[in-house]
Amino acid sequence: MSTAPEQVVITDVLLRDGLQNEPAVLPLVDKLRLAYGLLEAGLSSLEIGSFVNPRKVPQLADTDRLVARLRPGESALLHTLVFNERGARRAIGAGARDVRLTVSASDGHSRANAGVPRDEALERLLPAVDVLRAHRVRLEATIATAFVCPFDGETDPRTVVELARRLAGCGIRVLHLADTIGAASPWHIRRTVTAVRDALPELPLGLHLHNTYGMASANVWEALRLGVRRFDAALGGIGGCPFAPGAAGNLGTDDLVNLCHHAGIATGVDVRRLTALREELRVLLGHRLDSALSAVPTAPVALRTVVAPADVR
Repeated sequence: MSTAPEQVVITDVLLRDGLQNEPAVLPLVDKLRLAYGLLEAGLSSLEIGSFVNPRKVPQLADTDRLVARLRPGESALLHTLVFNERGARRAIGAGARDVRLTVSASDGHSRANAGVPRDEALERLLPAVDVLRAHRVRLEATIATAFVCPFDGETDPRTVVELARRLAGCGIRVLHLADTIGAASPWHIRRTVTAVRDALPELPLGLHLHNTYGMASANVWEALRLGVRRFDAALGGIGGCPFAPGAAGNLGTDDLVNLCHHAGIATGVDVRRLTALREELRVLLGHRLDSALSAVPTAPVALRTVVAPADVR
């Protein structure tokens, strides 16, 4: 990699993807404390919940209350996930201002996650888009299983490009490609990111990476080489998809910050505050965390907050 980017934007997904696979349901007061802790550590973008059926994902049943209590300010983006019109109306009622539409690239995962094949799931999103845009909600989108599906195998980049075009037509500001089960390699990242960028060169791209096979950091490095500047991660590397067999934890926010700072890439994150919050998270969950740095009792040596990240709104 010849030149490092000056800065990246990290969206911490602890309060959504991180908690949705936990056996315990954290009370609202603990979620609020974690959210404020992440913001105080310098994260300017959080994913804080999903407007899904609370019976299917009870860990996120209080998303409405969490959004209403946190209310986005000028300095932070607070994202929630929406899959259909009902979820869109719940998001609006709670006061959400930043929503991610979510659809799977593969039929197998779409059936497990949304209950219908990919194209039908996308059609379900269209009324939600109309409702959200009518209320001036800012839209992003995530394509799940963009690289590998636990049911259908490798995902054809042409399928991802087709979905990306249709989502771009919905007026999204950013498109995130998700390695839902953590099975992608740098080759997968290069192949699919290049295909989407060639088709939609003006659409900003982000990556949502899991670390099931220990490849997340390598995939970040490849993405940086390709010009990607937005990454999802979860403090402590916890998380996974309850509808994707074999999916392990997310790329750890602490590990991602560590990688970036060693490379001289700015994140705006205070390492010591993040380390202290990670210990609070470990105590709340009652088990060891999955990030590499969670095994280290103190902040990484000689690292610092480089500079504040860009305003991506």
